[in-house]
Amino acid sequence: MTRQIIGYTLGAALLAALVACAPSADSATTDSTAASATADTLVSEEGMIDVPGGKVWYRKIGNGPGIPLLALHGGPGGTSCRFEVLAPLAADRPVIFYDQLGSGRSEHPTDTALWTLPRFVEELAAVRKALRLDTLHLLGHSWGGALAAEYMVAAKPSGVVSVVFSSPLISTPRWIADADSLRAELPVAIREVLDAEEKKGTLDSPAYKAATDSFYARHVRRLPVVDIPRCAGVASNDTIYQQMWGPTEFKSTGSLRTWTRAAEMAIIAQPSLFIAGEFDEARPTTLEEFRRTMPNASLVVIPGAAHSAMREKPSEYVSAVRGFLARVEGAPTP
Repeated sequence: MTRQIIGYTLGAALLAALVACAPSADSATTDSTAASATADTLVSEEGMIDVPGGKVWYRKIGNGPGIPLLALHGGPGGTSCRFEVLAPLAADRPVIFYDQLGSGRSEHPTDTALWTLPRFVEELAAVRKALRLDTLHLLGHSWGGALAAEYMVAAKPSGVVSVVFSSPLISTPRWIADADSLRAELPVAIREVLDAEEKKGTLDSPAYKAATDSFYARHVRRLPVVDIPRCAGVASNDTIYQQMWGPTEFKSTGSLRTWTRAAEMAIIAQPSLFIAGEFDEARPTTLEEFRRTMPNASLVVIPGAAHSAMREKPSEYVSAVRGFLARVEGAPTP
């Protein structure tokens, strides 16, 4: 998902264990600018890959000795250019990301039958094969987390050393339940607008859009972020988002509306990291529940940030991921 928690608290001991120290929000500008500069100094390549249904665009940054990291963007129908903030990791290892079919710099076929979760799983497998990623770390952000979970549970792939679930969708019913609870904490006037416009079916009204933006400002992108130059002119695909998810982050009417892998996360034996913002719509308390069902998983919460923690607090985010990958590579892999 890419399109929390007011009143969210943790016990002091758990909070200390899960939450990293935070700088000021202004640091996001410096950190993002530094990441862009880092990306421009490293060896990189771009190209197109044949996948089921068309061709997808990919970018690879760095050629360090570490195990490659493949990142899956949000959406559905989002773009990968925001993964430029991961460039500092490319000093240690190749960092690879791609625009899923139908969005960004990839081909944009008009066949809506292509927008299914199984096909996106096949696409991921095709990207791995084309780039010879026999061994890799996998990172999925938001909807990309759902794709990573489905890939691990359904395909049971070999060679995946670890998985980073970044503000992930793991269960749509649980996501919507959490969204409903967050929505209930909005000011009364905003809730009334959402309820009234939904009852009338006028989800494109200015009033509804403004009320929706109020939710997003709390739980999707809470802190200032800087523009990423490589994202200029790179478009997402709302048709895919609407068909697979729905009209808003808190209302699912698409093909994913009943999807869940919550009961099967224990199948993932590889070291796994859940990472999310303190105010994330992917609620940290829910991610902790998923984490506890898995044999080798941890959770990091980025204080002050929301669903866009990767861009809101890039230094903390990258530090947490770097530390996790280093620990995994320093230990025997499953």
